Amino acid sequence: MPFMLVDKQRAQVLMFDANGQLSGVSPALLGLAVGDDSVPGIGERPLWSIRPEERTTPAGRFVASLGRNIKGKEILWVDYESAISLHPVVTSNSKERRAERLASPHTHDKRISYGCINVPQEFFTRVVGETFKDTAGVVYVLPDIRPIHAVFTSYYEVK
Repeated sequence: MPFMLVDKQRAQVLMFDANGQLSGVSPALLGLAVGDDSVPGIGERPLWSIRPEERTTPAGRFVASLGRNIKGKEILWVDYESAISLHPVVTSNSKERRAERLASPHTHDKRISYGCINVPQEFFTRVVGETFKDTAGVVYVLPDIRPIHAVFTSYYEVK
């Protein structure tokens, strides 16, 4: 299966094909709040009700596949229950300066979303869309705060 690594501390996405070969790297926009867990039930709430401190990109291992959002646009569903997806950067609100933030070399500039992972349109189409076409894959979202072994417990030997 193809897999993706989302490095929240570096605000970067690394995409690997089913053979484990790196197929692309991209900067990413992430959830405004630093944290590793989604608020329970957040995927069923309207965006306007989500407070800034609740806007996290959850850490963990997710089986992902391409789908459509409520506007019919193609996205990669990462955590459907929490309404977390990876999609092209949305630039409709000019006050958020998402395109400029995506291009910034500073990781603190890349914290703006409600929890979704935003990437450049070209990366989404050329790398993510082609890699996940007609197949599911795995997305590993690395933690902000918790130790990596606490998030990916099954990959560590329990003593």
